[in-house]
Amino acid sequence: MNDFWDNISRYPRFFVSSVAGSLLVILAPFKNLLKIKKFQFIVPIVLILFFGVLYKVIATMTGL
Repeated sequence: MNDFWDNISRYPRFFVSSVAGSLLVILAPFKNLLKIKKFQFIVPIVLILFFGVLYKVIATMTGL
């Protein structure tokens, strides 16, 4: 029974490391884009627009 709880206690660490690894893999292309001079201006603008539209959609859906 002790092995069962030991295995159960490992799942949160596995989950956190899996999510962190996935985020690093997803964000790596954006980091590479920032090395190109003309994209250093475009990428932040696109990200700001994306989060602005996302905020507006969520605010409209929730009635804020």
